[in-house]
This record gives sequence, C-alpha cells and structure tokens, in this order.
Amino acid sequence: MKTFNGKAIYNPSGKAGEYSYWACNFYVGCSNDCSYCYCKKGILGHVMGNTSPTLKKCFKNELHALEVFEKELKANLNELHKHGLFFSFTTDPCLKETIGLTQKAINIALKNNVPCKLLTKCVDWVKNPYGGMPVLWNNAKHYKNLLAFGFTLTGHDELEPNASSNAERIEAMKRLHEAGFKTWASIEPIIDFDSSWRMIVDSWAYCDLFKIGLESGGKYDINELIEFIKSVNLFLSDLLKTNIYWKDSILKAAGFDRDSLPENCVYRDFNLFQ
Repeated sequence: MKTFNGKAIYNPSGKAGEYSYWACNFYVGCSNDCSYCYCKKGILGHVMGNTSPTLKKCFKNELHALEVFEKELKANLNELHKHGLFFSFTTDPCLKETIGLTQKAINIALKNNVPCKLLTKCVDWVKNPYGGMPVLWNNAKHYKNLLAFGFTLTGHDELEPNASSNAERIEAMKRLHEAGFKTWASIEPIIDFDSSWRMIVDSWAYCDLFKIGLESGGKYDINELIEFIKSVNLFLSDLLKTNIYWKDSILKAAGFDRDSLPENCVYRDFNLFQ
C-alpha cells in the first residue's frame, strides 16, 4: 500500500499503525490530561501535549478542514473502503471542543460508505446523544455496520483526571453495543496487570475486540506478563470468543509468536466490520 500523508488523513506508522492503516487528525492537544499520554513526551510535547485542543495549523478554520478532509477521503476511497478510518491519535475525538468537527467528518465518510472507528475516554455524548453527536443515533440501522466505538480502559481514573471514569466508559460501551454498533476497547497502556484484567472482565460482554499494549517505557515483571497473556487468552478464547489484538511490543517482550496464539488472537489486518 502506498503511503499517504495528507493534512487530515494519513497512514500512521510505528505503534500507531497497529491501530489502523488510515487515520484522521484535526486537532492537537487533549483536555483529558492523562499523565501517561505519549503525546506529552518527546520534542513536540509542548504542542502535542497541550491540554487545550487546537485546530492543526495547516487548517484555516473548521470549514477548510472539512474541505481538505473530503478531498483527501475521495482521493483514497478504495483503500478507505477496505481498511476504514480511525479518529484520532493526537486528541480525543469526542471532547466538547472536538466532537462537532468529528461528527461532520463522520457524516461525510458515511455518505461515501467509509467505515469509521473512534477511540475516546468521553461518554457525555452517549448519555445525551441528541446534544452531542446525533448522527450516531439517527438511522442507526443504516450506520451500525459502518461505525465502531472504542474506549480506552486502564482502570486508573486518577491518571485520567478530566476524562469520564472507566466505569462510565464501560457503561457507554454497553449502551452502544446493545444498540447494534461494533465496540472495542484499548487496554493500553497496561498500568498494572490486575487493573487491566479487571477492565477486561468487566467489559467483555459488550466488546467485540480488545487491543492490548504496554506503556511506553514501562517496566514489567516478565513472568507476570507471560501469565497475564496466557490468562487473557484462556478467558476469552475458551469461554467467550472475543477477539484480541496483542500489540507487537507486548508479544516481543513476552517472547510469544503471533502464529502460535489462539484463533481469536487476530492480526493487524483484522476487519472489525466483517
């Protein structure tokens, strides 16, 4: 696949590329203010880690951002139909500051039959859909096969001071799953194995896919890591048949080969919409 780096839509690389072949970023910065956020680290941390989301400098305003988005989307329709589009790596797409533009972009994507995947820690739009993101609720029967909602679950509310609680996120996942949408959870970063295990146990019934990864720079006991992987695989494979994507870094650290994992441990190209 040819790499595309547009102003709104692009092909993420590295660890981000394990979440999606295609992604959209309109904003940088996030008011959730999570202490572990990778955007706060590195030479661009002063921009990417801002707690006040701001429109990327390449856009004149939101209208211009949508114009660019639609142009880039239509230029890559075949690939986007195949792989879908992820929102977003440089902010939370469902913050009060970002949700309006997210909704408008999703409208454009859906009209072009492009599947969309979101990852968020916010739930107010689920509690009050008509005040938040009504497109996700109107004509749900038509859209449910094109929308997948993901929630980051760490089990550590204290590290995510301005986000909805983990319990609220699981409740929102339940509501969306029961409404017929695909749902998934990012169990990343693993802060500690007990908390991540609890998040999986509490959410599996409403979750179609778990994506599980380590904290960048985090230190883990290798024996505990191996036992965690084995326990999760056993729990979800033999009993519940929920899909799991183990990120490359966690398998490498534990010395596991992806080809040797249970059948429901999927590969990067797993299509959540099929």
